[in-house]
Amino acid sequence: MYIVGDEEIEAVTKVLREGTLFRYGIGGECDRFEQRYAEYLGVRHFALAASGSNALAAAMIAVGLGPGDEVLIPAHTYMATATSVLAVGAIPVIVDIDESITISPKAVEAAIGPRTRAVVPVHMWGAAADMDAIMDIAERRNLIVIEDACQGVGGGYKGKKFGAIGHIGAFSFNYYKNMTSGEGGGVAVNDDRLAKRAQGAIDPCHFYWSGRDDDEKPFAGNGARATELMGAMLNVQLDRLDGVVEKMRAEKKRILAGTASLDNLGMKPAPMNSPDHDCATQVMYTLPSAEAASRFVEIFPSVIAGRTGRHTYTEWDQVLIGAGAAHPAMNPYLMPQNAECRKTYSKDMCAGSLDILNRTVMIATNPKHGDAEIDAMIHNIGVAARVVLGGLSPEEAELREVEAVDAQKFDISSGPREAVATDTRA
Repeated sequence: MYIVGDEEIEAVTKVLREGTLFRYGIGGECDRFEQRYAEYLGVRHFALAASGSNALAAAMIAVGLGPGDEVLIPAHTYMATATSVLAVGAIPVIVDIDESITISPKAVEAAIGPRTRAVVPVHMWGAAADMDAIMDIAERRNLIVIEDACQGVGGGYKGKKFGAIGHIGAFSFNYYKNMTSGEGGGVAVNDDRLAKRAQGAIDPCHFYWSGRDDDEKPFAGNGARATELMGAMLNVQLDRLDGVVEKMRAEKKRILAGTASLDNLGMKPAPMNSPDHDCATQVMYTLPSAEAASRFVEIFPSVIAGRTGRHTYTEWDQVLIGAGAAHPAMNPYLMPQNAECRKTYSKDMCAGSLDILNRTVMIATNPKHGDAEIDAMIHNIGVAARVVLGGLSPEEAELREVEAVDAQKFDISSGPREAVATDTRA
């Protein structure tokens, strides 16, 4: 969560005072947000859900995934990408990422098997997956593309918004996202039939509120409706979204420009598939070794991508132990329909991904950062890099960084600037 102010408080308070907490027949905030966000994304339909996990599962239900199907997912993503596949009875197949920290198109192509039916590119940490390559593979190999934009709210790829590029897209609006209602999510899609199925997955009683549809029969499932409180807050957050992302993009560009000389030391910006359109929530650098990355984050408060908890497949306990459901009869790993699917996992199965992740450091941007804070970040990134990669003492690194940037801009008498705290988006 970046900014929540009086506008959100007033919008939520209005819903409470009027007693219009339920979206059907009483309130209008959810409907209004769905219409506005669909227009923002450039799609025909958007359906709100209670969480990003609900949204991913609803998208998979909508396109008809189920037992007997394999779904390719990246080795680095929040574990809901994997558990949503299991929720529909299909089997997740984990494939490598590349240095962009998103799914590798080469790994996708190599991993396609006779049971592979879909691929889930994830715009991880708000950075774009290589959607041109993914969509090309999907077209040639007859795959469904479920675009996981849960961490990419407000971002895009080559001028198109995340979630509007694949066959169907899923979003999260939880506390850690660029636009939040505390929890929340939704499905974006152009196809009218898939939209009805997604709505039915999110709310199996949808026909009760909006009328039966002779063209699309209802099916049972767990409800995941959004409340009017969520819709009210999201309508205000949507008004803020572009401004928030624009500030983070400007900060990221400024940091990358200010640290460009560190490339010579071996601290290289992680490659970006669409640098002018991503969310810019993180500035990511690839270092020569895991040891160098560990030393860097000890000096400059930042995060190693491979140490962000349930975002890496080695921490997906339910997947690794084959616990795909609470009841054995519902466990996709035990279903006869999945007998020919690939279901073997190990913690070293994507060693290339682990190497990249453990060498990648992430420095969070924030729309609240001012010029002085950004200058301090640039300065201290340089100092840390010169200590770790240049073999200098902190004092030597401090002096060298001042000389390299602009001796008039920094006061070296006080030592390194106070570091700006960093975080990660869940």
